[in-house]
Amino acid sequence: MAADVDAAAVAGGGAPSSGLRYPRVLLKLSGEALAGEQKFGFDLERIAFFGDQLREVAATGVQLGVVIGGGNIVRGSQLSKMGMERVGADYMGMLGTVINALAMQDTLEKRGLDTRVMTAIRMEELAEPYIRRRALRHFEKGRVVLFAAGTGSPYFSTDTAAVLRAIQMKADVIIKATSVDGIYSADPKQDPAARLYDTLSYRDVMLEELRVMDQTAITLCKENSLPLIVLNLHTPGAIVRAVRGERVGTIVR
Repeated sequence: MAADVDAAAVAGGGAPSSGLRYPRVLLKLSGEALAGEQKFGFDLERIAFFGDQLREVAATGVQLGVVIGGGNIVRGSQLSKMGMERVGADYMGMLGTVINALAMQDTLEKRGLDTRVMTAIRMEELAEPYIRRRALRHFEKGRVVLFAAGTGSPYFSTDTAAVLRAIQMKADVIIKATSVDGIYSADPKQDPAARLYDTLSYRDVMLEELRVMDQTAITLCKENSLPLIVLNLHTPGAIVRAVRGERVGTIVR
């Protein structure tokens, strides 16, 4: 990232740049990504790297929303399999996403970005309650909005929450940042012969049972004609290139 990025362009402005392919973007990050190699908790160097990447994205003028999972702290579905009652386990997972959103907010604000955390479960001492019109106004003001606590209801993943927020915010695209370069025919970490797809239809994703997002999230994308880009979070500049319309990762339409 260039060191001389205009701070004013980063911190505010409101109107997105006309040169962007996707002026309004919803970014989905996994909670595990914040933990780095530790697999649990926070890797502050990794979080700083992600902060730099998002600062670079904001500097383009894109209106940016972010949903972060909670897997580095607690995953409700896993607790449920271990014997905990599912509803309570899912609420614990939602609280984990709030912790992650607050951590990312701190990182972004240290880089000069104006941010808001909005939660689907009310906790006004920490963050704003999610109100759609208020969130849209934050976008118009040039603020990065971190959506936390999932949908506010158990049994729904953060992937589904990310797609739901993208639809409600009228985002032009949802970007899922992962640890691989896109969508493969098989797990590339286990199968060296796995093929990377450039483009896919949502029908292909469903028929081939490609594990991109859960079926609820994929169905919402398909029914609302919301394009999805899957790319490697750890590749510097990948998200910026994607919002500019360059070919990065896999696009699902």
